[in-house]
Amino acid sequence: MQYRARKLSQISFPLGGIGSGCIGLAGNGALHEFEIFGRPNKLGRMGYSGFAVKAESDGQVLDARVLQSPLAPPYAGQPVRGGPLHSGFGFGPAQQSLAGFAHFQDAVFTGTFPLARIDFIDDAFPVSVSLSACNPFIPMNADDSSLPAACFEITMKNITDRPLTSAVCLFLGSPFPAGTGCHTPLTANGMQGVHLGTFDTSLPPERRGDLAIATDCVSAAVQPHWYRGGWCDPVEVFWREFTTPGPLKSRRYAQPADAFPGLNTDTACLEARAELPPGGCETLRFVVTWHFPVTYNHWNPEPDGQKTYWQHHYAALFHDAADCAAYTLRHWRRLWDTTVAFRDALFSSTLPEAVLDAVSANLSVLKSPTVLRLTDGSFYGFEGCIEDVGCCEGSCSHVWNYAYAPAFLFPSLARRMRELDYTYNQREDGRMAFRLMLPLGRARPDFSACVDGQMGGVIQTYRDWKFCGDDEWLRRLWPKVKLCLAYAWSPTNEDRWDPGQTGVISGRQHHTLDMELYGPNSWLEGFYLAALRAAAEMADALGEPDTADHCRQLYRRGMAWTDEHLWNGRYYQQQVDLTDARLLVPFDALSPLTGETVSNSYWNAEAGQLKYQIADGCAVDQVIADWHTGLCGLPPVFDREKVKVALRSLFKHNFLTMSRMTNTWRLFALNDEQGLVVCTWPDGAQKPVIPLTYASECMTGFEYQAACHMLREGLTAQGLDIVRAIRDRYDGEKRNPWNEMECGSNYARSMASYALLPTLSGFTFDLRAGVLGFRPTVYPAPFRCFWSVGEAWGTVFVDAAHVAFTVLYGHVTLRAFDLPTDADATAVTLSGHRLEASQAGTRLRFGAPVCMDVGAVLVICF
Repeated sequence: MQYRARKLSQISFPLGGIGSGCIGLAGNGALHEFEIFGRPNKLGRMGYSGFAVKAESDGQVLDARVLQSPLAPPYAGQPVRGGPLHSGFGFGPAQQSLAGFAHFQDAVFTGTFPLARIDFIDDAFPVSVSLSACNPFIPMNADDSSLPAACFEITMKNITDRPLTSAVCLFLGSPFPAGTGCHTPLTANGMQGVHLGTFDTSLPPERRGDLAIATDCVSAAVQPHWYRGGWCDPVEVFWREFTTPGPLKSRRYAQPADAFPGLNTDTACLEARAELPPGGCETLRFVVTWHFPVTYNHWNPEPDGQKTYWQHHYAALFHDAADCAAYTLRHWRRLWDTTVAFRDALFSSTLPEAVLDAVSANLSVLKSPTVLRLTDGSFYGFEGCIEDVGCCEGSCSHVWNYAYAPAFLFPSLARRMRELDYTYNQREDGRMAFRLMLPLGRARPDFSACVDGQMGGVIQTYRDWKFCGDDEWLRRLWPKVKLCLAYAWSPTNEDRWDPGQTGVISGRQHHTLDMELYGPNSWLEGFYLAALRAAAEMADALGEPDTADHCRQLYRRGMAWTDEHLWNGRYYQQQVDLTDARLLVPFDALSPLTGETVSNSYWNAEAGQLKYQIADGCAVDQVIADWHTGLCGLPPVFDREKVKVALRSLFKHNFLTMSRMTNTWRLFALNDEQGLVVCTWPDGAQKPVIPLTYASECMTGFEYQAACHMLREGLTAQGLDIVRAIRDRYDGEKRNPWNEMECGSNYARSMASYALLPTLSGFTFDLRAGVLGFRPTVYPAPFRCFWSVGEAWGTVFVDAAHVAFTVLYGHVTLRAFDLPTDADATAVTLSGHRLEASQAGTRLRFGAPVCMDVGAVLVICF
């Protein structure tokens, strides 16, 4: 995934930990979007921050550049409200962009998340320079993947025929107002650097903290402060000093920065030097760490302006930023190499480039301000984030339903989401709030339950149980899970989903498109049926046959009714009489969403119709339930042949070129871009005068689930066309490849893309039974793919002669393996040692549990 020239302009690659905030690496090499203060900071900068490099020989500086390629247009400047007089639109790019410094002619940005690499290009510079950057991303190791750190390796190669000394300087603007910062050298623990803190206790608690810049290079020079002065004095002096031969001089001020009029803040810098013989190459390491230990609910303030602070999880792991820098440098090789091992395993998969791009790019959501880790390490997420605040709070259940990446890569965090949900969001009768309020224990919203969110929680509980195989974990949650499901027919259910226990959801149905449906529809009915089937399986395992039988009866009843009444021959739809205002009467109270009565909110008196319904429409999520069941190891809800027809219809009618349609909603795709829209009414189907909300939008999470489902059902060309269309929209020029948007940036639903990987590999799992398996039917052998489950990850290789299953991290114990072929296994070995096994159909059972640690390879020959 390489980007160059205009394709660099929108890139911001997040470098930060899970729930720890991040720094954005721009496509041209700039450091921006310092989102390290417990909240987003889109397009924001932090003073003068970045890298510079120089080459010296025989006591002369041959050349010096900031480590950036040209800034992309426009050059008129960005609007700045409340900024300094000579700034903003009409004053050109911000000086802090470093666009005015000598820089490289060009750059090539290679993004294979979680690592980025920039190769800087300039024929006149005597050293070839590349920058690699990451934050540790190690599946199954949540804490090392949550470091509040940005890690850089800068590699320099002498391309001249004489010896050179090359130096790299990292400089970082202080986030503290003038007069409140305190910069001190760091020299302990085998590192050198600068610790940037504050002594001003009048700052708000969430702004009190510290940062560090550090290197383990032995030839390093520390400059805690740039020269203090007004106008551009500090920058002028810095560049003069940097372009002077020899190490950077030290400078440290004791007095506050506000003693110098015109100085907004201080800047610290750190220089590392390397001797390069002709053709010689050297790599220097730098780390930026931060430690702002507390935050509060600034996105939805508590009543009366109260601020209840809690501590970020990383603050329980590290005393300060210097402590984190020391840990990161001390463990650098392990952290970096394991991250590279994950990246290499993922990208070794023999899947189409667009699929690997989609899977990897959206993992970046986990390193964005969309997610938090609470004091005890619990995982919490917004839907996305706007410029300076999290957007749509509360680990929103109907959005996070789609986010399969955490469940596969950090399952302990996914399980904690289930625990928080059932602890804090459930009413006594089982109704679930679909947003988790912070601080924990704050009153849950008194809003209608959400069908897809509530039923999705039951399905995810089943999935997470199968991932860990821990019956005791399930047993602890089970009473609440049962109550959650039974709310569908509870007499206290204000929305009257299934009061007669028919297996069919009707009544008033709130959903992820933010309004209500009135009348049965395959989308939400499918969630109900999948939850019933998941509950039956869990009840069986926990010794509750009566509960299991009851759930299966409702499941079978609902399945039969759905296929008979909601299938129109081409796709599944909603059963509703749009002209029947009586459907609203049982719910005619004030809507908590609009403040109007339901009749006023949902009745179009002029047209004599209900508003916001699907009716005869072809909707993107009409068979989403079977996307979930296929991924979680449950039987399908719908008739599989009808599902294939429905998916073909969905592609035919909803995969559109945007310039040929009218979209009155948000413009996530436009002009000649293609995308799968939420709902269409094809071939004369009745379209409500005011149709389903967001109907004409392209939202990537919905698109990925539909594309993934198509791929599983053999509609390969159609599924790949959708995936390619999405990634073409996020091409580095039009949009940031590592920021798929929906309700704001870094949107959680986009992590539906991860499901492409287990789908195309045919991955099945049941750690309770100790069974894993693969059946890649879409692509011919040889096939290679990354896998991750339980506490381990690795690769699987399949060809006509054998399967090689390799563990690269963690531990897994297998009792059986589901084969990718109907052929008989002729030999089974573990790291070269023969194993006893018996085969029944495609399941291979081992004579004794097979315990696999790092480096173990299970080979099954045919």
